[in-house]
Amino acid sequence: MNKEFWKATGIRCLRSFISVIMGGWTAGTLITEVDWKLTFLAAISTTVYIFLACVLAGLPEVKLADTLYALDNDPLEDEEEEFDDKDEDGDA
Repeated sequence: MNKEFWKATGIRCLRSFISVIMGGWTAGTLITEVDWKLTFLAAISTTVYIFLACVLAGLPEVKLADTLYALDNDPLEDEEEEFDDKDEDGDA
């Protein structure tokens, strides 16, 4: 895992944290009516989940070879040849 991966992971975690905070904020009618303890708990839980998902499954914007998932799987191993379903006459 390189610097690019950790930067992308940090950005994704921060965006998720802010999204949950904003969702909790808008759920209250007034800012004083928001249950901030519950909102922050939900934001932290989501951020931890997102972080673990990034580390274990990887990020689409970062090369697959830079993730833990790629250490156990060969990306060429999953590719399958595409076969044409048409018969000799060109019918499906």
